Amino acid sequence: MSPSCTTYQLWIRLAEAAEVEVGRLGRCAFPVGWYVYTGSARRHRNARLRRHCRDAASKRLRWHIDYFLAAPGAEIRYIGLSAEPECRLNAAVGGRVVCPGLGASDCRAGCGSHLRYLGTEAPLQGLVPEPPSRAEKPV
Repeated sequence: MSPSCTTYQLWIRLAEAAEVEVGRLGRCAFPVGWYVYTGSARRHRNARLRRHCRDAASKRLRWHIDYFLAAPGAEIRYIGLSAEPECRLNAAVGGRVVCPGLGASDCRAGCGSHLRYLGTEAPLQGLVPEPPSRAEKPV
């Protein structure tokens, strides 16, 4: 991973609808489906990504995205890295804002949110494999 790639995207599948208290933002309703969270870490990027991937019970909820990831059925399915500026990459995702302000407290570009809802269809068909069922054994 290149050190110049300070921007990251978490592609998240939410398996069940959730209403989540997101820190000072208050309660937000999240429908079932796919989400993309765009963030940046100028220092300690890998540690930040490892933290995002940890179980919510093992960490203090600090960032807005932590609250969303603590929702039942939320699972990071893919992590992308980029050298593109955070807001430009976020805008390129498209999608819809379902929780205004989430992840955008320091945003100067007027993104509205750095978590975008993409709907229920898998946006990364073929790129993000479905996890094996418990009955299947890995090869």
